[in-house]
Amino acid sequence: MDSEYEQIKLFLQNNNKQDLARLRKQIPTFECTPGCHDCCGPVTTSAEEMSRLPYKTDAEHEVALNEYNCVHLGPKGCTVYEERPLICRLFGTTPRMPCPNERRPAEMIDVKVEGQIHHYIKSTRQVLV
Repeated sequence: MDSEYEQIKLFLQNNNKQDLARLRKQIPTFECTPGCHDCCGPVTTSAEEMSRLPYKTDAEHEVALNEYNCVHLGPKGCTVYEERPLICRLFGTTPRMPCPNERRPAEMIDVKVEGQIHHYIKSTRQVLV
């Protein structure tokens, strides 16, 4: 039988997965400017989101950080676009984080959902991508 600690840990992990899935569905999408990666600098993300991304070596991280880029930025853009973290999905969908090329979704993100995303980010352990 699992200890109470293990049960609580599993419960929190499942809640984080459910919260993450729910929040991802509520972020509007839009077409980025081809070739642009102005919002693809190093960002932090939750351990849960990081676990969905391919492993990168310390050397790969160091090269990306030295160029102020995300380690998952490739020659043709984001190599993990479908699994990109919440913070990446938020760029361009809110006036607080506008697209530098003035792209945006038809409807900007709901302010309550944006607040929930920021709460999720503040309340989860963040790691540098």
